Amino acid sequence: MNSNKFKIILWSVGILMIIFLGVFLYQLSSSESANSMMIVLMLLLGLILGGIIAFLASRKMASSPPVITESSHTIAESMRKVFKVVSAEGHFNEIYNYEETTKLLNFIPSKKKALVIVQAKVLVGYDFEKFKWEVDEQNRRVKLLNFPPPEILSTETDYKYYNIEEQFFNLFSKDDLAKIQQNGKRQVIEAAKKSHLPEVAAEQMRMLLTELLEGKNFFLENSSKITEGKNQMDYKPMNTNS
Repeated sequence: MNSNKFKIILWSVGILMIIFLGVFLYQLSSSESANSMMIVLMLLLGLILGGIIAFLASRKMASSPPVITESSHTIAESMRKVFKVVSAEGHFNEIYNYEETTKLLNFIPSKKKALVIVQAKVLVGYDFEKFKWEVDEQNRRVKLLNFPPPEILSTETDYKYYNIEEQFFNLFSKDDLAKIQQNGKRQVIEAAKKSHLPEVAAEQMRMLLTELLEGKNFFLENSSKITEGKNQMDYKPMNTNS
């Protein structure tokens, strides 16, 4: 956005130069004295030289490498043990179109818009802390009493901006970009909920528990409870990257 601000400054300087030139030319046409003509010519020459110097300086500024200073401070807020298992992974490419129209001075419409491609990897799984079951050691059976719906445990998103259009007095701000990313991520989450990921996650979990218990010579009862909540997938992020 720094380049946009720099363009605004250059346009402002150019407009002021045009105004000054118009005033000076008007004085030149209405004045008959040689001194006035010389003053006006010198002023015009100064403006031209100033414009050339500003142009060369802008090119030098644009070509100079940026100086980057970075610092990082990590603070661990809390840590706890969890037992969450990922049983399905999905990749999504979502197209998000953002458009905003405002009116300058409540009269002149000004529009800005952007087309964003949201590329995301979504991990779906289960929180074992929410499971409830009964173990019958004598008959070697495990009965499921309650099985939670699958959860979106992690979303990793990347944003690529295309066709960005903004006008002189209606530029994109940091808040606008944050809103675009937030809305684009929300769109990916809704798409994941409507996809086949919950079904895949439920089936994988059913197979996993069945095979684990069979390896210990146990039989799994009420396995249908695993698939009952597949259409109620929730979003409980374990890790996000936007």
